Amino acid sequence: MKPVYLVAGASSGIGAAVAVRAAEAGARVAVCGRRREALTAVADRCGATAHVADVTRREDVEQLIDAVVREHGRLDGVVANAGVMRPGGVLDLTHDDWDATLRTNLTSVFLLARASIGQLIAARGSFVTVGSIAGLRAPTGMSAYAASKAGAAMLTSTIAAEFGPLGVRANTVSPGWTRTEMADEEMREFGGPLGMGVDESYEAVTALVPQRRPATAEEIADAVLWLLGPNSSYVNGTTLVVDGGTTIVDPGALPFDFRITPRKD
Repeated sequence: MKPVYLVAGASSGIGAAVAVRAAEAGARVAVCGRRREALTAVADRCGATAHVADVTRREDVEQLIDAVVREHGRLDGVVANAGVMRPGGVLDLTHDDWDATLRTNLTSVFLLARASIGQLIAARGSFVTVGSIAGLRAPTGMSAYAASKAGAAMLTSTIAAEFGPLGVRANTVSPGWTRTEMADEEMREFGGPLGMGVDESYEAVTALVPQRRPATAEEIADAVLWLLGPNSSYVNGTTLVVDGGTTIVDPGALPFDFRITPRKD
């Protein structure tokens, strides 16, 4: 029997790539997001069923899970991928910035898990949260984002501990810089004031990454699908870092290793 996967935040980027990869692997896929036109395009591309929903709202999430189960008869996996990044440190963020970030990046994970866990128990299924390496380290100027992603990873681990005895696995994938619509916008914000284009900005932010490039959305999607499927059957409560080696670099050694070369005009 083909597994049924729900991908939240699937209108673009990593979520869209997960939906396409899952369909290519033979799964039945449901996608949700807030942007109807973009979501429909993804659904048409991979044969998924599309659901316009706001996963920060309890009523929307409960109706979403009910609709997916009505359409497909079961639910084997959930990908909690909805995300937003409001830049700013503690003194820069507004209360609205903080609230919006926590609702989207953390509360949505809670709501999706709470609404779907009964179905996942019945299917002995899998719950995967898309986190970020920002939740594993302490970046400057990203306080709300980093806190929300750290919280989401820990929440996912508590799901693994609580429901593992009932057959449910829950894991987090934490990507590094990944070329997506949201990251492209960040590159414009970072590099624009310096006269740098998007490609040049990606080169700059990954200059110290051992692989010297950002990930593609498909590379992150492959990690998500591995955690959803049977080949990771004894992986539970972990955070899988997919960052090209970003977090293994020793910052204390960088002044002795990093070489700066003049930019060509």
